[in-house]
Amino acid sequence: MTKQIKAVALISGGLDSMLAVRVMQEQGIYVEGINFFTGFCVEGHTHAIRKQDQNKQKRNNALWVAEQLGIKLHIIDVIDEYKDVLINPKHGYGANMNPCLDCKTFMVTKAMEWIAENHFDFIITGEVIGQRPMSQRRDTMNIVSRDSGAKNLLVRPLCGKNFPATYPEEQGWISREGLLDFNGRSRKPQMALAAKFGFDEYAQPAGGCCFLTDENYSRKLVDLWQVQGHKDYDFDDVLLLKIGRHVRPRPHFKLIIGREEGENKFMEGYKKRFGYLYTKSHPGPLVLIDGELKEGDAELAAQITGRFGKGKHADRITVALVDTDGNETEFEVTPMSGDDFPQEWYL
Repeated sequence: MTKQIKAVALISGGLDSMLAVRVMQEQGIYVEGINFFTGFCVEGHTHAIRKQDQNKQKRNNALWVAEQLGIKLHIIDVIDEYKDVLINPKHGYGANMNPCLDCKTFMVTKAMEWIAENHFDFIITGEVIGQRPMSQRRDTMNIVSRDSGAKNLLVRPLCGKNFPATYPEEQGWISREGLLDFNGRSRKPQMALAAKFGFDEYAQPAGGCCFLTDENYSRKLVDLWQVQGHKDYDFDDVLLLKIGRHVRPRPHFKLIIGREEGENKFMEGYKKRFGYLYTKSHPGPLVLIDGELKEGDAELAAQITGRFGKGKHADRITVALVDTDGNETEFEVTPMSGDDFPQEWYL
């Protein structure tokens, strides 16, 4: 009997990896998907928490793509392993704190381990030359192939004609004629191919899928590292950097201010880890205190809390401060006005 050739595809949940799989399926290749969970995915948390995102699809796009393609998807937690990629990227960061080249190399390396353990034959990605400035140039794509150890077992169906023949081509497993030669940042070729395959719904790529590419998120991460005095984080840090307004009025503490009901409810789960403030006299946000309050800081934090509540125009409001042991202290304060609130406090 002829051996069934099997490939594993890196599935992000975007259109490119979706198309790459279908191109290989058209050539009779059996495909399964793999999705590496680093914790920094955009879609996984804020869309489900924030009320303003209530009309957005509450779905894991990688799982949804796998369902559309009819393939099995393996979601692998790499949160701890990914730390070294983010903290010590060999090739540095992109425009923000995104170690895109090291990230891609890491994921292809992990995929190589997976195909060896599961007796698969090669790896598929949805990369396109010129699509991304850091990780998808010809030279950096060659670095990924080399440093991951995948070499010519890495097939990029959407731009494969722009590269030398891979091992699956040499073995006759796949036909070069069935590969594509996409190049550049235009999405029109992908959209045309999606229409050809009958894909009329897919995740839009413009916003990116990783918080590390986001300037605001990256700034908060750098602030966390600077205050800690070392580059480290846990999963709760990853989540909290996605939530609320982050305000640092003093070097030794910051406030995380809920922006709406969904965030306030989510942040309630951290009441035992952090001290917090809330307005008793008027509706207002839940405010977590990250750091240690010194003399005069509690009243300042209460004034800031009032700034973001329904009593922001009142002469006086009552704000409660609750420490991690559950002890509550009340403050009568005048809410801080917008004119008195320095913009540089925002992270």
